[in-house]
Amino acid sequence: MHVPLTLACGDYEIHRALKEGAVPVDGVDLTVLTDMDSSTRHWRFLRNREFDAAECSCSSYIVARGQGMPFRAIPVFPHRRFRHGFIFINTEKGITKPSDLIGRKIGVKSFQVTAVHWLRGILESEYGVPHKSLEWFAELDEDVDFTPPADLKLTRLGPARSVEAMLAEGELDAVLHSDLIEPFIAKDPRVARLFPDHKAEEMAYYRKTGIFPIMHVVAIREEIVAQHPWFPINLYRALDQSKAIAMKRMENPRIAPLAWYREAWEEQQEVLGPDPWENGLTPRNRHTLETLVRYSHEQGLTKRLMPLDELFLDVSEGRKRGGFRI
Repeated sequence: MHVPLTLACGDYEIHRALKEGAVPVDGVDLTVLTDMDSSTRHWRFLRNREFDAAECSCSSYIVARGQGMPFRAIPVFPHRRFRHGFIFINTEKGITKPSDLIGRKIGVKSFQVTAVHWLRGILESEYGVPHKSLEWFAELDEDVDFTPPADLKLTRLGPARSVEAMLAEGELDAVLHSDLIEPFIAKDPRVARLFPDHKAEEMAYYRKTGIFPIMHVVAIREEIVAQHPWFPINLYRALDQSKAIAMKRMENPRIAPLAWYREAWEEQQEVLGPDPWENGLTPRNRHTLETLVRYSHEQGLTKRLMPLDELFLDVSEGRKRGGFRI
């Protein structure tokens, strides 16, 4: 008899085979829930524990584990994204380079959002913009409550306020966001990217650091791990197989209605290698995750540096096992 469990995740190509049942999770009758935005999913999982497993904000998960909350993650990373293109400025404030942000008022979706978390760390480590030199204004409550350091200037906005509107109106100097913001999409001349050629900036960052930023992990409620200790490995295998099927399918340029799709695919391979979306605690993923963990500690989100073996379950099946001569 299969165990009925739920997984909340994004409706991504890499999840298609799992969602459609082409790849099962061995021993599980899995209900896959995809009809919610990321912020809602993360909040409902970490606050209400509504799902047995969920794609979850990596930074919020680190905070949750730092507080001893009952979640455990497997090293599956459904969402990655370079973030240099998500720093938006008010064009009337004389901001032309990162150091011009020092002393400014910065709007964010929430302080804990992984995209913002990465950007704070990148601005500080790569461009010399200390996060404590900025005044932060957060629109949403946090996925996980935390006590900000006393010297961090962080204001929580009321429910009627929007950082996107405040940027356009000049109440804020810049906004760091996880998505393209409405004034930018509408081509409001008062709003622009800090880095006009953000792709070149991101490629240079990758060549220097080897980091393709991880946004999300897959986490499981701790009691599910205790009840079904085989579930994390089986879920990991299914998600990794689903991703492999998706990557093979996406090699076909007929899949996407984009004129230069194949060229973009080949460029990704040339710059990022054959599997930039790799799962597991590989050396490259360890470096990326250890950087984010360090940023968490430096930004006051955790009281100590969290070792990766406290954050991720071991999904190893032993040497030459896990598919060897089945």
